[in-house]
Amino acid sequence: MKTLTGKELATAIKAQAQAEAAAGPQPRLAVVVATADEASLWYVRSIAKAAAGVGIACDVVDLGPEAAPEQIGEMLARLSADSSVHGVLLQTPLPAGASAQELAAAIDPRKDVDGANPLSLGRLAAGLPAFPPATAAAVMALLDHHEVELLGRRAVVVGRSTVVGKPLAHLLLDRHATVTVCHSRTRDLASVTAEADVLVAAAGRAGLIGAGHVAPGAVVIDVGTNPTDDGGLTGDVDFDAVAEVAGALTPVPGGVGPVTTALLLRHTARAANLP
Repeated sequence: MKTLTGKELATAIKAQAQAEAAAGPQPRLAVVVATADEASLWYVRSIAKAAAGVGIACDVVDLGPEAAPEQIGEMLARLSADSSVHGVLLQTPLPAGASAQELAAAIDPRKDVDGANPLSLGRLAAGLPAFPPATAAAVMALLDHHEVELLGRRAVVVGRSTVVGKPLAHLLLDRHATVTVCHSRTRDLASVTAEADVLVAAAGRAGLIGAGHVAPGAVVIDVGTNPTDDGGLTGDVDFDAVAEVAGALTPVPGGVGPVTTALLLRHTARAANLP
């Protein structure tokens, strides 16, 4: 079984982001935060640190966990209108009553570096230029980096979020895979996933995918990042069990995650260089 790590790829993408950042005006990423969730705040700090490492300025706009949806939307619109800001990211989770999908509509699609605006998602579905959600793009980048053939292959995506599942299905279709999307109402999940040449787990449920869900030799991409009691992370895939069956498998952590962050930075650098 081959372990599909993301560290080497993330390093290469960051180098590209650094070169692109140096080729024009210094890119500036603004991250809007309205949560006290420590895991989320840790992720934001890691983005800021990674951005600094490639020459991208990163402003964290912390509105606090009690921020009203109107306040968040106004900030996103203000940052979108600020010519010194090239990328805008809305970090989740959000306060009760705030809809990430509705608020993301306030982000200028040209600055929507994580593909959250419904216009960005619509353009992606139509095959038009847009920044895809970084996690969905990271899955595709990992498959390409490890030379996984997609043309004509059966791909199954478990999870239908607008962050990963739905946009990833469109990206896989663009590469001529035959795509099935599974979700919480899918009957007999294992019978569907076991037909996949490429299986992507993005449901947010620790250990959801076991050996019985995987065809022998299949490529399995684990997008899950579920916190453990000891402060670590575990994926949606039972790594040890699936490793006995799969031909290739991403680890958690160290698989999709590092590539996601790197792509977010490259998207920001490219947004700064848009005409």
